Amino acid sequence: MRRPTAAVDWRADLFGGPVRSACTLGLVAVFLWIAWQAIAWGGVGAVFRPDAEACRAATHHACWGVIAEKWRSLLFGRYPFDQQWRPATALAVLVALLAASAWPRFWRWPLVPAWIAGIALFVLLMRGGWGGLETVPTGRWGGLPLTVALAVFSLGAAFPIGLALALGRRSQLPVVRTVCASYIELIRGVPLISVLFMASFLVPLLVPQAFQPDVLLRVLTGMALFTAAYLAEIIRGGLQAVPRGQVDAAVALGMRRWQVQRTVVLPQALRIVVPALVNAVIGTLKDTSLVTVVGLFELTGALGLALGGDPVWRPFYLEGYLFLAAVYWVMCFGLSRYGRWLER
Repeated sequence: MRRPTAAVDWRADLFGGPVRSACTLGLVAVFLWIAWQAIAWGGVGAVFRPDAEACRAATHHACWGVIAEKWRSLLFGRYPFDQQWRPATALAVLVALLAASAWPRFWRWPLVPAWIAGIALFVLLMRGGWGGLETVPTGRWGGLPLTVALAVFSLGAAFPIGLALALGRRSQLPVVRTVCASYIELIRGVPLISVLFMASFLVPLLVPQAFQPDVLLRVLTGMALFTAAYLAEIIRGGLQAVPRGQVDAAVALGMRRWQVQRTVVLPQALRIVVPALVNAVIGTLKDTSLVTVVGLFELTGALGLALGGDPVWRPFYLEGYLFLAAVYWVMCFGLSRYGRWLER
């Protein structure tokens, strides 16, 4: 019997009977109507120039002029206007390091000093205070550079902690196993926003004023410890998926326990959990929007700052949120496609 082609299968699924045909045509009609309304609202009659009067006159159409007017405030938050080349350069450095790290061909030891130098350059550009650059406190950092930095640095610190927790939870030592399991269950049992509140408001009450770390450092630490608990369970799932027989065979060949983990178990376990790891990275990137509640204004917080205090452009929050949604979608979709490529 000849196997039906894909086109025949699609026709059967969409038009295989009067009910299916009616549902298909109805859904197509609804989709076309929504698409036309979206094009009419956001394209045909929209205002693209930064003209507040024209935007108020176009009551039933989008005002993309708010993006043209406020894009620097949206992308860089409260950073001094005349110094915004610094966060733009720092963001470019971070993105270049991420692009190099994403390519397996560059997974060599020189990547480590490159990251150390890149992080130092990022902090020096953002902070200033050297080479004639104006000092900008971390409370004024914001926008896209802060969003990317929070995600990258918290994940970079969380991964080794999560790996240690995953290995510790599988340890044969009862004390180590209990401590790791207790930490994971405790952290996973509270929301991230409570961790951020404790890092921002509880730590200053417990630590003397002279030894209090910067609020950004406290937030980064809280996010890293929170993310590590989730990464630990993801990695533990990959470790359990590696057949026990491979471990026994490696031990029989005379390999030590840590050699077995490093050369046999971990490479396979991490490859297995690539989809889950990418999902955790995307979730952490979006969770950075919660830092607004503790006074750090990343992308979504920068939108509130840009429009909340400006009565002229305040009515156009929807267009601002759609712009930020597009920025987040581009980043998350790029991570998703990279994850698929890395699996292959």
